[in-house]
Amino acid sequence: MGRREAIKQLFEGTPYEPFCGTVLASGGGQAVSESRLLLEGIDFDLVYFPLKHLGYKSVASVTVALYSHLAPAGALSVVLGISAKLNFDHIKELWSGVVAAAKEFGYSKLSLDLQPSRNGLTISVNALGIVPVSNAFATPASKDLLCVSGALGAAYFGLHVLEKGRGKFEAGQDNREELERYRMLVGAYLKPEIPAGLPASLADSGIAPSAAILVDRGLADALQRLCSATGLGAKVYADRIPFEGGSFELGKSLNIDPVGAAMNGGEDYQLLLAVPLADYEKFRHDFQTFDIIGHLAQSDVGAVLVSPDGLEHPIENL
Repeated sequence: MGRREAIKQLFEGTPYEPFCGTVLASGGGQAVSESRLLLEGIDFDLVYFPLKHLGYKSVASVTVALYSHLAPAGALSVVLGISAKLNFDHIKELWSGVVAAAKEFGYSKLSLDLQPSRNGLTISVNALGIVPVSNAFATPASKDLLCVSGALGAAYFGLHVLEKGRGKFEAGQDNREELERYRMLVGAYLKPEIPAGLPASLADSGIAPSAAILVDRGLADALQRLCSATGLGAKVYADRIPFEGGSFELGKSLNIDPVGAAMNGGEDYQLLLAVPLADYEKFRHDFQTFDIIGHLAQSDVGAVLVSPDGLEHPIENL
């Protein structure tokens, strides 16, 4: 049907018109851009990754990165590199996930381009947002609370379940029972849940965090970036880290400590906020899905993980 006709048909029935152009900052706001490139065989495997979920996750991954700047979603640009093994129905399924996520996160503009690919499916996503002047960060201070938006290490365990299931599938064995038992972990990898509209919700509550860090390569990496950004130390308590159901059961069978998975696993796409202590009551009331896992500390403390026995374990440079 041709590239232009394919793009036209993909936009039919959606609330979007094909968008080409530049989003300009208005009202003194600052424009922020976040991009991600996903490669088949590296970032996802089509043997077990539903195309609609893949489209949704692609958008979620850049949206939560925008949120780390306190930038609401604005415009979304997607480029798909399509291999010969995918037909138009496959692309429609993938695109339906992109559109669903764009609507959920409040993107006002959406663009799409289609290109050929010799090396499997590739997905390039670029998200633009404008940070309102009112969304300024507070000055970081020791004792600011560290709050995370969701379970950590779950996506890492979910990927283990899917990879194990792939081996059974290729061997002709049934893996549905295990997939059902750990469906929450699998879901955390395939379709991460992020707090839609978080920048606006924080502004409406009158809460200005002192930092916001994307947790996509493990909590240890996020804490090190937090300390670098704030110039302060950070203490996180192992017994306060939120885990998805099934993490400890699966971790035991794999001989993987769930705390280690949370610290060093990836693909969680959660946010780590530093919230002023004075906003504790307001934050707990308005953002009940967040868990308080620690606090900022003096710079000489560095980044440490506090075990249940009270011992402080320095988080080494990765």
